Amino acid sequence: MLRTIRIVFATVFLVGLSLLFLDFTGTAHHWFGWMAKAQALEAILALNFAAVAFLVVLTLICGRIYCSVICPLGILQDLFGWFGKKAKKNHYTYSSEKKWLRYPVFIAFVVSLLAGISVVFDLLAPYSAFGRIMTMLFQPLWKMGNNVLASIAERYDSYAFYSVDVWMKSLPVLIIAALTLTLLVVLAWRNGRTYCNTICPVGTLLSFLSRFSFLKIHFDTEKCRNCSLCTKNCKAACIDFKNHSIDYSRCVVCGDCISSCNFGALRYDFSRLHNLNSQNTQNDQSSTDKSRRSFLLSSALLASTAAIAQKDKIFDGGYTDLEDKVAPERQTPLTPPGSLSAQNLAQHCTGCQLCVSECPNDVLRPSTDLMHLMQPVMSYERGYCRPECHRCSEVCPAGAIKPIDLDEKSSIQIGHAVWIKKNCVPITDGVECGNCARHCPSGAIEMVPLDENDEESPYVPAVNEAACIGCGTCEYVCPARPFSAIYVEGHEVHSHL
Repeated sequence: MLRTIRIVFATVFLVGLSLLFLDFTGTAHHWFGWMAKAQALEAILALNFAAVAFLVVLTLICGRIYCSVICPLGILQDLFGWFGKKAKKNHYTYSSEKKWLRYPVFIAFVVSLLAGISVVFDLLAPYSAFGRIMTMLFQPLWKMGNNVLASIAERYDSYAFYSVDVWMKSLPVLIIAALTLTLLVVLAWRNGRTYCNTICPVGTLLSFLSRFSFLKIHFDTEKCRNCSLCTKNCKAACIDFKNHSIDYSRCVVCGDCISSCNFGALRYDFSRLHNLNSQNTQNDQSSTDKSRRSFLLSSALLASTAAIAQKDKIFDGGYTDLEDKVAPERQTPLTPPGSLSAQNLAQHCTGCQLCVSECPNDVLRPSTDLMHLMQPVMSYERGYCRPECHRCSEVCPAGAIKPIDLDEKSSIQIGHAVWIKKNCVPITDGVECGNCARHCPSGAIEMVPLDENDEESPYVPAVNEAACIGCGTCEYVCPARPFSAIYVEGHEVHSHL
C-alpha cells in the first residue's frame, strides 16, 4: 500500500511539473504552478514560510517522503532506476553513507549560496537540474510535436494548435543539461539513489530531520529470514539486512523493501517497540494498521496540495514575426521586471529555467556569463517585453522575480534605449522610418530632424531616458539589420517612473 500511494502521488507531481516546463501557453501554470512553489530550496529562497513549515513537518512525521514524491529529480531517478532494475533484478547492495563526499558537497553549496556564487548552487539544486533538462532537451521536442499537429490541423481549417518557433536558447546550457541527464541516467541505472544521497544538497538537508521522523520502516527480527531481498531492492542502499538496521538519513520511504519482503518482516510504524510486539496481532488488525498508516500518509500528501496550491491568472503575450537579428553587446545585462536588481536576481535565482520556458515572447534566455550562468537575461532579437505580459513574475518559485501586476510593470524602468546613428536607415538608406517612435508604448521616443537648420534633413529618433522603461519594442521593430539602430541598455537597479 505504501509503495502504491507513493507511485500515485509521484506520478501526479512528475506529470504536473513536467508540463510546467513543456507547456508554452501558460495553461499548465494555472493548474500546477503551486507544485513549483512547493520545492524545498525555492521555498526557502522565496521565504515561503508556509511551504517550508509544511515540508519540515512532513519530514518529521513521514521521513524523506519529499524526495520520492515531490522532488521531480528524485522521481526521475526512480524512473531510470526502475528500468535498470528491470534489466537486472535484485541488483542493489547495502553501502555505508559516503560522508566524505556528501557533507563537503553540502558545505560547498551553502557557502556558494551565502557568497552569491550562483553557478555552484545552480548546478547542484535538484529542481534547477530538472528544469534545465525539461527546458533545453524536451521542450523543443514538445514544440516540434505541436507544430506537426498545427500543420495537420491547418489542412482541416482547424486552429486548435498554432505553430511556435523552435530555437536554441543557449548552447552551453544545452550541453550542461545533456551532461546532467547522462549523469543521472548512469547513476540511477546502476546504483539507484546515488546522486540523491551523495550530491543533492536538499537530500542532505532533509536527512538531518528524517533521522528523527515519527514514521519509520522497521525490521521485525522474529519474522526476518535474512533473505536479503529488502537490501537487493533498496535503491537508496540504506538497508543492512545482516544487522537489521536502516540508515534513515538516506531512506526516501519508497516502500520497495516492504513490497519485496515475502515474510512481512518490514513495516512502516511509529516505533520499533510497536513493531516488535506486533508479531502476535491478528491479520485483520494488521490490515487495519496498514490502512491507518496509508491513510495518514495520503492525508499528509493531500494536505500539501491544499496548503500550497495557488490560483494564478494567465496573460498571453502573443507573438510578432520578424527576421532574427544579432544581439548587441550590452554593458549591463537586462533582467526581468520584478527582479528588482541584478543583485537580487543573482541571490535568489536557482537557474531552474521555468521563466525562460514560460516566456511567450522569446525574450528570456539563460545567461552564458560564468558568474550568472543559467540565470535569465533579456534580449530583443526575437520579441520584446510586452506590457500586457507578466508571466515570468507569476511563475518564479524562488522569489528572484517578484510578483507584479500589469500597472506596476508599466512603471518599472529596467533599462533605457540608446540610438546608434551609423545603423539608422533614414541615414544609411535615405528613407523615412519612425518605427521605434510609432511603437514605443511609453512615448519615450520622438522623431526629430538630424539637422534643425536643414529643412531636408532626415528625421531620426530622440530618446527621453526618463520616460523609457526598457521594454525593447524599439529594438525589436527597428528594420536595420543585422544590428538594430536602437537598443536597450540595462540598469543594475530597477526604478519606478
